Amino acid sequence: MDGKHASENPAFLIGPTGKITTWNAACHAALGYTELEVLHQPLHTLLKSNDQDPLARRLQRPPQQAEELDLELWHADGHPLPSRLALLPQFGKSGRLISCIALIIPGRQPIQVDTAKEVGNMPLKSAMDLIVGLLIVSDAKGQFVLWNEKAETSMQMSSEQLRNSSISSLFSEQEWQRVAASVDDVLAHGKRMCIEAQLRSGDGCETPYVISGARLTYCGRHYLCIMALDGTERRRERHDLQVRERALHAVSNGIVICRSGGKDNPIEYVNPAFERITGYTLTEVVGRDSRFMAASGLDDAERQKLRIAVEAREEINVVFRNMRKNGEVFWNDLSITPVPDENGKVSHFIGMINDVTALKQRTAHLEHEVNHDALTGLANRNLLWDRLDQALHVAQRKKSLVATILLDLNKFKFINDTMGHDVGDEVLRVVAKRLQASVRDSDTVARLSGDEFVLVLADQPSLRFTLRMVERVRISLSKPIIYEDQEIPVGAALGVSVFPHDGANAYELMRAADVAMYHSKESGNGDVHFFSPDMKSTTDAKRALETDMHEALDKNELFLMYQPRMNLTTSRITGIEALLRWRHPERGVLQPSSFLPDAEENGMIIPFGQWVLEQACRMLARLKALGHPDIPLSINSSYREFSEKNYVAYIADKLDQFKLAPASLELDMREDQLMRNVNLSKQVAERVRQLGVVLNVDEFGAGSSNLSYLQELPMRHLKITRKSVNDICLSTKTGKLAKTLIDIGHNLKLEVIAGGVENRLQQDFLLQNGCDAIQGNFYKEPIDETELTQLLDAQ
Repeated sequence: MDGKHASENPAFLIGPTGKITTWNAACHAALGYTELEVLHQPLHTLLKSNDQDPLARRLQRPPQQAEELDLELWHADGHPLPSRLALLPQFGKSGRLISCIALIIPGRQPIQVDTAKEVGNMPLKSAMDLIVGLLIVSDAKGQFVLWNEKAETSMQMSSEQLRNSSISSLFSEQEWQRVAASVDDVLAHGKRMCIEAQLRSGDGCETPYVISGARLTYCGRHYLCIMALDGTERRRERHDLQVRERALHAVSNGIVICRSGGKDNPIEYVNPAFERITGYTLTEVVGRDSRFMAASGLDDAERQKLRIAVEAREEINVVFRNMRKNGEVFWNDLSITPVPDENGKVSHFIGMINDVTALKQRTAHLEHEVNHDALTGLANRNLLWDRLDQALHVAQRKKSLVATILLDLNKFKFINDTMGHDVGDEVLRVVAKRLQASVRDSDTVARLSGDEFVLVLADQPSLRFTLRMVERVRISLSKPIIYEDQEIPVGAALGVSVFPHDGANAYELMRAADVAMYHSKESGNGDVHFFSPDMKSTTDAKRALETDMHEALDKNELFLMYQPRMNLTTSRITGIEALLRWRHPERGVLQPSSFLPDAEENGMIIPFGQWVLEQACRMLARLKALGHPDIPLSINSSYREFSEKNYVAYIADKLDQFKLAPASLELDMREDQLMRNVNLSKQVAERVRQLGVVLNVDEFGAGSSNLSYLQELPMRHLKITRKSVNDICLSTKTGKLAKTLIDIGHNLKLEVIAGGVENRLQQDFLLQNGCDAIQGNFYKEPIDETELTQLLDAQ
């Protein structure tokens, strides 16, 4: 049986609100009330007087220090019971009153206490054992006279040891020096004591305790009554609190704590990171409305979401703009968490703020880069399609027109090649500004790639209005661009399509504008062409051919034939030319003249040329393995290939891949192609020479020649034009032309080769006039690899 039922005298506990929380059997015997009748009832209900009596009002709350009262209690059967009531308050870790021990002494008979031993036998001791903490009563000299069981167990001392101990023995010498003054104040002046100190147990170990003390006067004598609660957990909690507080100070995110109340939710605390981010100090913001940094008129939708969440006491994360103390706007990534109290009611909000201004700026910059052309700042392909779709939605709703203009600058590649890429870039920037200046803010100007631009003219009220805008665009491009006091003529081929006449969606409009632009380029005058259905068939054929070219590479439809060239003096093979053929699935075997001009135009000449180079290197490697390492193989190179940035490096990689001598490969370049950009041709030709590959001039004499430039190019062979060879026997004049070309080649110290030789008369003429070698069907038609190796073996 526990202490509250074992006690011989009535004793019970009162809670901090003045209500009875325990009731033992002795109380029941003395007053006649059962436990169920008195639990949770206020103490003054046991008094004979009513609750308005001064004594009743006094007992509505437990006392803050020990005291004794003479009063009349009301027995359950209705008769008064004169009694003496001893009250001993208990205090918790925080120093707050947690309960009060009440001891009833019937009949108001004072207990005669002559010695400390008699005091130790008081019935109060049984009630004291109910206390969760350590409770000790000492006399004025500090000698222990009364204690509870908790004191014995906590101090690890027997009852006899405690009886022979004093208050100072519970402390180390150093601790006693610190607390002795407080103890003296309690006994001498009746002050209340609440301290934290280390108590030393019987085994010498020290434990932190929260100690409250009060003076108890009993029968005219003063006693010291102390209650101690183990402070280990309190100290740990305080340490944890300090750690959390330091963490709040150290964290890089701003922390703000607001009290939940009304519309303001006033600020109670901010950490140093908040001060750094906002510029406001803790003292400047405490008590202020938590919304005081709001940037008026900005991000209202996000602020409304925040208000709704706070009113609903829910967590929320929002990103909006706030104002720093200096007036600067910053992006705030704010997370709000409600904090409930012990009753589950939200008492506070904790906010975490993070300055994401730099991130927002980087994101905006990246979004701009993703959707805009780096060189001109115009919309790129991604943004173009989005804007065109938006314009079509508006036009469908408003029954208006949308014009799509696709334009390609005239001779831009020539500008790039002759004047350099820096000038080309400046031309593109100027063109972009002119295009933007010629349209409205609601229209879109985009750069697709290279020198191709697209304009989306949105919400056009009429075709006449569109015509006027297109004319403004054309005029803006007709004026030359001035660069370093030099006039650069520009112009463009413009193709225009109009919604809804030429297409129902963005893809159809772009395709129609592309068809119209192609026809504008074909016309050669850079005029404006509006799409019409009859244009489509021609363009479709071009597109179909381009598709077939891609499939030709994927499906291995390309192949090489080989035509040897013969030295006219020795009649031996001195070289081989690789000739490209296309085995088209529907049109049969195609000659280069039927598809290479289109490949040059649409860019397929690059992958075609790379394929030819690789196959030629494979062939050279096989000839080398068969014992013919000294026979060079020539391939044709176009200007577009020649002007590619990594052209020579690609050749070097292939030669290295197949372990070939560079001199075994020859490049045939038409004279008119070399003359398109003399400076570029010189640079590339020099790199080719340094690599060790042979460069030949093909079709020499087909147009006007610049011999001074040709002399500067590091070439080995000169191939005279086929037309001059074909015309040798037609007249004396044409024969003289062929002889002149041969003489020029020799004067340039080049070996002269005549291609396209079809009969003996041509061969004899060339031999008589000093031509070094011939190539053509008269000597040998193009043959495959097998026949070529047989021919070389026979030689």
